Amino acid sequence: MKKKELKKRQIVLFAIGLVMFLTGFGILSFMGVRKIRRDIHRQKLMKENTVLEIPELHIKAPVLEGVGLDVLAEAAGHFPDTGAIGQGNYCIAGHSSVIYKEYFNNLKHAQNGMEIKLSDAEGHQATYYVAETKIVNPDETWILDESDDCRVTIVTCTDDGSQRFVVVGKQQQSDASNS
Repeated sequence: MKKKELKKRQIVLFAIGLVMFLTGFGILSFMGVRKIRRDIHRQKLMKENTVLEIPELHIKAPVLEGVGLDVLAEAAGHFPDTGAIGQGNYCIAGHSSVIYKEYFNNLKHAQNGMEIKLSDAEGHQATYYVAETKIVNPDETWILDESDDCRVTIVTCTDDGSQRFVVVGKQQQSDASNS
């Protein structure tokens, strides 16, 4: 009788183990396929839109027009009625989150002198260098105002979401003439 019970128990444990293995494999497969689909979508966005790159921070993000929730759910967004690449104050917003893998998670580590590159599908390019970083309140929209120089202003939330972290990059004179 003991041998039968032991054999039955082994079969049950094997079946439970097999179910757990297959469930785990299914979940990992689903997550892998989802990641691959998301990466393909991001690559398509980068081919068809403006791209912001800060190499030292490993930031490379597509920039779509607008800053609505639908835009910011999949990319960074260009504030309407702000400058163009290499002209005026080109303002960009994007999410950062300590929980999710967002494009601007590393932005808080920006330091003066770091290179910021912008390029679009039409071949326009500009290189900026971080000139300042600051924290402002959400209602401080003056950061979007037009400027006399060529700059890029990048805005994201602070870790707790109560304020905005801002990076301002400026073109050097020799770069401004190449835009």
